[in-house]
This record gives sequence, structure tokens and C-alpha cells, in this order.
Amino acid sequence: MKTGRGVGPTDAAGGPARHLPVMLAEVLAHLAPKDAGRYVDGTFGAGGYTRAILAAADCRVLAIDRDPTAIAGGAGLVLDAGGRLTLVQDRFSELGTVAQQMDFAPLDGVVLDIGVSSMQLDEAERGFSFRRDGPLDMRMANDGPSAADLVADLDEVELAHVIWTLGEERFSRQIAKAIVAARAESPITRTLQLADIVSKVVWAKPGEMHPATRTFQALRIAVNEELQELVGALAAAERVLKPGGRLVVVTFHSLEDRIVKNFLSHRSKAPSASRHMPQAEGPAPSFRLVAKGMVEAGSEEVAGNPRARSAKLRAAERTEAPAHPDGDLAGLLPADLSQRRGRRRN
Repeated sequence: MKTGRGVGPTDAAGGPARHLPVMLAEVLAHLAPKDAGRYVDGTFGAGGYTRAILAAADCRVLAIDRDPTAIAGGAGLVLDAGGRLTLVQDRFSELGTVAQQMDFAPLDGVVLDIGVSSMQLDEAERGFSFRRDGPLDMRMANDGPSAADLVADLDEVELAHVIWTLGEERFSRQIAKAIVAARAESPITRTLQLADIVSKVVWAKPGEMHPATRTFQALRIAVNEELQELVGALAAAERVLKPGGRLVVVTFHSLEDRIVKNFLSHRSKAPSASRHMPQAEGPAPSFRLVAKGMVEAGSEEVAGNPRARSAKLRAAERTEAPAHPDGDLAGLLPADLSQRRGRRRN
């Protein structure tokens, strides 16, 4: 799980928000906001990164969030920004389309903070938390099938596969079996109800991660199609960033980080050549790595904000080369998810 995208009491442009943004200094250093620049914050949340970007330069920000609660909460910041901030409710995979429709492209920078925000975790009625009782929901946009629907509708094999693939939970089969047995007795509709079922299968020592952490992560990712959204957002950023524009992505677990790492690695490598085949084939690199490898939160930040412990930042700068074809993007996803890219729930 991850931290929220708010700001602390010292941030400008709208006053303090409810949560601390992770790796704010590192994000700003790699994004390098400049006067007259155009930036997209694809995961607005509580507005932490947006506030900091607006305070760092006399620039404009287009902020996107699929959560209507986040959009409503940002209304004050829009007013305080004096016309420099536009807030749009949409999926961040659509950032390219939104930027084009708003006549906001090409962009000088895109920042993405992937996953669930602590605002959502802290609100029991959203159904993200295994520590607070609420409806088993987990929908970021409050539409489409919920986590309770998945738990009710998937068969045991499908449940185990989701929990294993998206939660990396080694007890996935036992958990799926326990869920199927429990739902035969009564519907599973509450967060603590599911957490209790999982906790009877997965044992944890005091101080270790909660037994239901990986199962809740898997269901949340499945409900919101988070990995597909991430792949779509990376490709969209490649298309709308201008040469020299920066892409900065903060992730919070290995599935997300692996996708970003592989995308940037592929997009930043020149076509291979040898003395036998000096004319290399394939598209030229569309990105240049700004951060060599991943950047992690410092010890001081982790001590003050434990949720920053798992944060990883990767950053790259757009080159002059055209965007690569999208045909290879499916390979970034687990095999069973690649065929689902682009599906929208009504």
C-alpha cells in the first residue's frame, strides 16, 4: 500500500492538505519545473505534487484523478492557483487525450504516483482498508464491479490466480479455498469479514505485515485495472511529452516498478548492432534515463512517514525521436492481463 498525495504544513498554493506526499523533494528535482512550462499530474489525490509544482515555478498544471472525491477536494486549490491549474476527472491512462482536448500539449513534464492514496485507505466506507470495517468496495471511481463482486463471482481457481498474480501471495490457493467456503455460508460484503477469513489462513508474527495485505492489494489492482492503466499512462506520456520533457513515476510495489523499469529500459536503449550487422534496425530511443536505476526515500523521510519505505522513483527525459509503436506494450503486463487492456466498465 502507499501513502497519500497531500502536502505538509509548509507547502504553498492552497495551504496544508491532509497527507504527506512521498519523495516530494526527489520528484521536484527530477521533474525540474520551469517557468511557462506545462505539467500533468496524472494522479492528483490530495494535490501534494500539484501544489509543489505550482510553487516551484510560474507554470501551469493539468491535474487528473478518476476519484470524484479528489476532484471535489481540489476545488479550493483551483481557485487559489489563479488560473494556473485545471482539474479533470478521468483515468490517468487518458492523460494524452485529456491534454490534447484541453489544448495543453505538448508537455514539459508528467508525474505519476501509482496506487491507492491514504485518503482512500483512511475512509472506511471506500472499502480499501483491512484494518477498518466498511463495505468491500475498492473502486476508485465508484463505478463498475466492486471487490465484493469479484469475491462473489470468481471461481476458486480464478480467485487464486488473481491473488497470486496481483498480490504475489504464496498462500493464494488456501485463501481462495477459504473464501469460497465462507461465501457458501454467507455473502462476503465487508472488509473486516474478508480480512478475518484471510487471517485464519495466513499467519503473521507481531510486527509483520498484516496477513490480508497482499489479498487486498490483488483485489484492488484487479478492480481498478491498475496495471493496464499504468501501461496506458506510460505510452500516453511518451506521445505528448516534448523533447526534453520529463517523466517521473513513483511506485509502491514490485509489480508497478517492474512495468516502469521495463518500459524505460526498452525505450532508452538504442537498436543493437554488431560488426556483422552495422545497420541497426528498430526505433531510436525515445527516452534518456535521468535517474540511473531507482531512487528510494531517505531514512529521515521513512522515519517520519513509514509508508514511504516501499516507494521507488524512476525518471526519464524525452528525446527528439518519435514515440515507439504501441505493439510491444502488452509484454509489460502479466500474460492474462494483456488481453484486457483498454476495457472499460460501464
